[in-house]
Amino acid sequence: MFSYLLLAAAGAETGGTFDQIARTFGVNWPHFIAQVISFCIVALLLQRFAYKPILQVLEERKQRIAEGLANAEKIKEELAKTEAARREVLQQTQLQANRLIAEAQAAAARVHEIETQKAIANAEQILAKAHEAAALDHARMMTELRREFGRLVVETTTHVTGKILTTEDQQRLAEEAQRQLAA
Repeated sequence: MFSYLLLAAAGAETGGTFDQIARTFGVNWPHFIAQVISFCIVALLLQRFAYKPILQVLEERKQRIAEGLANAEKIKEELAKTEAARREVLQQTQLQANRLIAEAQAAAARVHEIETQKAIANAEQILAKAHEAAALDHARMMTELRREFGRLVVETTTHVTGKILTTEDQQRLAEEAQRQLAA
């Protein structure tokens, strides 16, 4: 290290310090300039054909990612809006359905009351007519009843003894009786 300082001091006195340092390190100027030019050419080529396209691709990718994130946010917001709208529609539908049910129940109650009044009036008319008809038909029916009763007893006895009812027949008759009672 001391020797380098002596060389630098000696070179400073002669005025060609730069040349002397270059010679000390073995710099070949034509070769050095050719290497600098080659380096500049390679650097420019890399800059133009490699670095710029790579930066451009990276920038485009960055923009696509940003657009994708923005679209994802938009979709998320739209989904939230749609969900809120769906809930609102369901709420309105539920309220409307409840209102319609209440109206239908009230209308059914009114119709039931009107029909009940009509049925009572019809029943009273029928009862009045039935009492009149019953008085007239009572005598006639008594005579017919005696004759008919005898015939039915004979016919029923014939049917009951002539046919044994199976479980299926009993079930069918029970179902028919239930249907007639329901109607």
